[in-house]
Amino acid sequence: MDITSIIIGLVVGGIGAYLFASMTVKKDGKKAVEEANRQADLIIQESRLSAKRVEDEASIKAQKLVSTAESDNERIKQQKIQEAKERYAQMRLEIEEEKTKRQLELKDLEMEIASQQKDLKIENDAFESRLKELETKKGDLETRESEIVTLRENLDKQLKIVQKKKEELDAANEERIKALETIAKLSQQDAKDQLLEQVRAKSESEAQTIVREAVTQAKLNATKEAKKIVIQTIQRMAAEFTIENTVSVFNLENDEMKGQIIGREGRNIRALEAATGVEVIVDDTPEAIVLSSFDPVRREIARLSLQRLVADGRIHPQRIEEVVAKVTKQLEEQIVEIGERTVIELGIHGLNAALVRMIGRMRFRSSYGQNLLKHSIETAELCAIMAAELGMNPKQIKMAKRAGLLHDIGKVAEEETELSHALLGMKLCEQHGEHPVIINAVGAHHDEIEMNNILSPIIQACDAISGARPGARREILENYLKRIGELEEIARSYEGVSNAFAMQAGRELRVIVEADKVTDQYADDLSFLISQKIQDEMQYPGQIRVTVIREKRAVAFAR
Repeated sequence: MDITSIIIGLVVGGIGAYLFASMTVKKDGKKAVEEANRQADLIIQESRLSAKRVEDEASIKAQKLVSTAESDNERIKQQKIQEAKERYAQMRLEIEEEKTKRQLELKDLEMEIASQQKDLKIENDAFESRLKELETKKGDLETRESEIVTLRENLDKQLKIVQKKKEELDAANEERIKALETIAKLSQQDAKDQLLEQVRAKSESEAQTIVREAVTQAKLNATKEAKKIVIQTIQRMAAEFTIENTVSVFNLENDEMKGQIIGREGRNIRALEAATGVEVIVDDTPEAIVLSSFDPVRREIARLSLQRLVADGRIHPQRIEEVVAKVTKQLEEQIVEIGERTVIELGIHGLNAALVRMIGRMRFRSSYGQNLLKHSIETAELCAIMAAELGMNPKQIKMAKRAGLLHDIGKVAEEETELSHALLGMKLCEQHGEHPVIINAVGAHHDEIEMNNILSPIIQACDAISGARPGARREILENYLKRIGELEEIARSYEGVSNAFAMQAGRELRVIVEADKVTDQYADDLSFLISQKIQDEMQYPGQIRVTVIREKRAVAFAR
């Protein structure tokens, strides 16, 4: 309570006493007034005591509030002082750090300036040295120029003397030529033409001999180095020599299963053909069913589905659809797994998922009887070995292996296109973010585009090595006979050739010439010309040896 409450209490007490006294006067008179005064005094005294008590309590509370306020004020003051000290220490630390940093930067700047000054001094010294050299050369050039002027004057004098001698010689030659024409009865132009003809014939023969010797020497050197690299590469690469045929025949334990596979009125075969897209041929072949399809993946699905159906024994259209769907799903997973396992085994990373899936599809594709995936793996390893033998860096070796694996990726593309497999593979590699070097190597391995890097010929060579090695591929008889015929026709197209024979499976061409039309010298030239024409016009694995045979027989009869 404060002083206002005390005053209000006194005023209320006084008013109460006044009212009480007035009422007492009206009732009892003077006595009553006295009694009222007495009671009023008591009330006033009590009011004063009450006011005093209230005042004391208010004073005590005020002292407590003041003490509490002073304590809080001191605590806040100490807290603020502590915060100010901490802030000061933090700011001081930051200033010290900034100062140290600035000192370090200043030191680095001073070192850099000193280094630049040192470099400038070196450059200045070099410039001054170069300037001195130029001045020295200038003096030498001036001396040389004066010598050249003197030489030019001497040469002019000598040229005049030579010109005079030439005119005298020309006049003497004219007189000599006229005398020779009179004696030989042959004009100057005719003699010149005969001489030129003889020189031309001799020059052509000598030039052809030089060209042949140069080509032979270059081939020997190139062949020696190439054989060395190829032999080292092949020796380090061991591959299977067996030909893998595409699965097209499903074997049965007995012929009784054929009827169950055919079903009532052939419904099972129709269901299998509709589900797989493979033509199922059931003929008189004992214990065998032929599966025919252009897509090897579909053929594999049909083979695995038939295998499961025969093992299960329940063969009907609904069951066939269920098994084909399940086998298709499992085969797709197997294709991805084969692709992933292949790239992991070869150590190739970062290949697009679509390309990995296509690599898995290679497992079910063959080319001339050679499994495409094994051929691609073999080519990739050959490329890596050959790149290492040629001294390339590790990055180029990895790129060579990657390009070797992807070089035939166009053969397993699912899209229908008129592009060749090399150009289609190049397009696929470009779509899936492969390196431009790999894209060019894939597209150029059959010379359909120009090679623009060192890896492209390596891919082409290793592809040929893998495909041409013994036992790798089975050549179609028609193509083989066509190549043999072309060899013999090229040889017979030259004048003087009586016959030609391709031998050793087209590895050697023996040419029989007529002795009265072909000389020994022309026989050497003919073998060179035929080999060059074969090289320019034909495609063949390995090399072809051209042998020209000229035989002269002298026959006489004793009678």
